[in-house]
Amino acid sequence: MAEQGRPEPLITPRAAAASASAGCTLAGAGAVTLAVLAGPGPGLTGYVSEAGIAGSGHAPMYRIGVYALAAGLLLLAAALLPALRAAAALLAAAGLGTALSGAVTCTAGCPLPPFERATVADLVHGGASIAATAAVIFAMVAIALSGRAGGQLRRLSAIAAAVALPLCAAVGLAMLLVGRGALVGVLERLVLAIAVLWGLAAAATVGLTGRWTSTDDVRL
Repeated sequence: MAEQGRPEPLITPRAAAASASAGCTLAGAGAVTLAVLAGPGPGLTGYVSEAGIAGSGHAPMYRIGVYALAAGLLLLAAALLPALRAAAALLAAAGLGTALSGAVTCTAGCPLPPFERATVADLVHGGASIAATAAVIFAMVAIALSGRAGGQLRRLSAIAAAVALPLCAAVGLAMLLVGRGALVGVLERLVLAIAVLWGLAAAATVGLTGRWTSTDDVRL
């Protein structure tokens, strides 16, 4: 029997969305990782997106993984509403950008300027991927600075942002100054890994909090 005055445990919509987000994120990351490792790509000197090039035998697995990651971001955005609207909006934008990057695949090598000649599809795919990643990082910052977020979620987001922001800056500089190579490949994978791990941890934190209350002003 529950203690007097303490609410019964509830599986609220917030908790359900957060749990589904964690599941989609985990499944999506697994599918993309398998596609990258099993594909004939250039290893660490190439981009993760090269696993989804049209005609590749592992492209379907890669795209399914990307769509699952997009669903995870959208579900996490829903779980943060209405307490953290700014972060939720950023995550929703990240989810849509991720879905777009899966729908519009790049050409062989995923070329990007200024060192390579890119097609319209390459620019759309690359732009959507970069914008989605940036939106996730900005969502971390928004949560870390929000007074509506609880201590655990704020600390988690602050640590993730503190690690991801300099890495993102390094990726941008490397792409402009060095171009395609092992440096960009490794840095890109580190940034994506941080985004995925943060998404899983944030979803777990929100899900555990959401089990106990259905009030709109809960401190996540």
